[in-house]
Amino acid sequence: MKKKIALFVGLMFAANISYADLKIGVINMNAVLEKTPQMEKVKKRFDTKFGARGKQLETQGKDIQALEEKLNREASTMSESVKNNLAKDFQAKVRDFKKAQQEFNEDINANRNEELGKLQRGIVEVASGIAKDEDFDFLLLSDVVVYKKEQFDITEQVVKKLSTMPE
Repeated sequence: MKKKIALFVGLMFAANISYADLKIGVINMNAVLEKTPQMEKVKKRFDTKFGARGKQLETQGKDIQALEEKLNREASTMSESVKNNLAKDFQAKVRDFKKAQQEFNEDINANRNEELGKLQRGIVEVASGIAKDEDFDFLLLSDVVVYKKEQFDITEQVVKKLSTMPE
């Protein structure tokens, strides 16, 4: 029994020595995305590409709301044919608005996924470069890390390197 305990303690000691040289880094991807100048450029491209369309949808929504209020307010004084025509017009506008809004959301989501994918690949490439240059054994995302010491966080290094890179 003493031999087994000694062997176990010896293995534990040997395991500690081999893990003592591990160098681990952690990146907070959300913080990198918030701070990187590339993300600001992505936001500006979104505003340029989708801003006018978003404002158009907003105006269309207000027009529909105004038409609904008119229908509710003046329904009692309208003839049946006028009321029916306005109701049909209202339903057609709502249907067109919902379709346009759905297409807009789909376009935004597809574009966002594409842009974020490119940006995240760039971040991973930069982080991997830092990990290789500084001889890290592991590089983890902070989303999957329960606890870390600040010395392991290389988020700011990644942001600095990204800030110096052209898009």
